[in-house]
Amino acid sequence: QVQLMESGGGSVQAGGSLRLSCAVSSSTYMRNNLGWFRQAPGKEREGVAAINSGGSTGYADSVKGRFTISKDYTKNRLYLQMDSLKPEDTAMYSCAANKRVNFGPPTIFREDYTYWGQGTQVTVLS
Repeated sequence: QVQLMESGGGSVQAGGSLRLSCAVSSSTYMRNNLGWFRQAPGKEREGVAAINSGGSTGYADSVKGRFTISKDYTKNRLYLQMDSLKPEDTAMYSCAANKRVNFGPPTIFREDYTYWGQGTQVTVLS
């Protein structure tokens, strides 16, 4: 079992930046596939970015070139650096962990994840 806790959300003007952080309670799960998801009001949860056990990353087309996912084993933390933010990025952002080690393509499908954080709100003002 692992607990995930997000922080770093807030309100920012369009074009600005935020860095989200996810504290991972177990260092074992840091080696697994980790991801960031978001859900806007009235919309389904969508995958934003993922990082696999080898450090390879994957992104949704809507955030490629603007968001960067990374992890720090020394701090047991997952990060999402978000630059050039747009109003359509407004959503509740959650981190998630897979049960298993994954050296294949990083996945941003929510069905592949077992453990979820509570989320942190990001609001981008136009």
